[in-house]
Amino acid sequence: MTLYTSTVRVQRPPSRVWAKIGENTLYAIGLPVILLVIWGIWGTLAPAKFFPGPITIFEAFVDTWIGPAFFTDVLPSLGRLALGIALSIVVGIVAGTLIGLNRWLRELLEPMLEFFRAVPPPVLIPVFVALLGVTDTMKVLVIVAGAVWPVLLNTIEGVRSTDSVMTETARSFALTRRERLIDLVLPAASPRIMAGVRQCLSVALILMVISEMFYSSSGLGWQIAYFQRNYLVAQMWSGIVLLGLVGVMLAAIFGLIERRVLRWYHGIKEVERV
Repeated sequence: MTLYTSTVRVQRPPSRVWAKIGENTLYAIGLPVILLVIWGIWGTLAPAKFFPGPITIFEAFVDTWIGPAFFTDVLPSLGRLALGIALSIVVGIVAGTLIGLNRWLRELLEPMLEFFRAVPPPVLIPVFVALLGVTDTMKVLVIVAGAVWPVLLNTIEGVRSTDSVMTETARSFALTRRERLIDLVLPAASPRIMAGVRQCLSVALILMVISEMFYSSSGLGWQIAYFQRNYLVAQMWSGIVLLGLVGVMLAAIFGLIERRVLRWYHGIKEVERV
């Protein structure tokens, strides 16, 4: 029995579908193109040493990242980022579900959770370095130390806010604890969980850069800091652009997964808007 996984589909006329696609494409591409044109004109008319034009940055991007640096710096950084995000999501959902389901455990752990949540993850980097050295494990743990909190806290609140009527309905159908967890609790909490995952992605990207800037000899963060120290401005901006592209890629992947996981939820919202 599944209480939350039914999908509501709203049929739209083909003309409306294509109009929506065109509108979304215009919004996605139009504004960036306009900003690049303005940036290029400004860079030509009023060149600035520390704010080069888009063409200069594009050339630096190709020279810097399309080559050996992609394998020595970009791929290792992306690997650490992916592992940190995966661990944050798994730990956050598992621990958040256990804490959300058990009131006594929540009351026991709440003071400690509030304490550790208030500690900025970057200040833990020296501790991790002292314990683990300058290793990939240290960098991944720095990411997890900060990125796990949005997932954990949103999962706790999502599990706690499960509809009481649906809970009683599940009990009346004699569902086991495992069935209630899979068919009711997790689907009901999934909007909050996905909101936490969205925040987790941006926090993880920030911490990946921070962990590499000061305690590393390779990676995206280290390269950007190196360019800044040596006044390689165009190369520094190309690294910032690359981080932005990584963020866009993460958002696109998340969007695909979110639409799959929350298909029932978006279907209900579509019905409410019609």
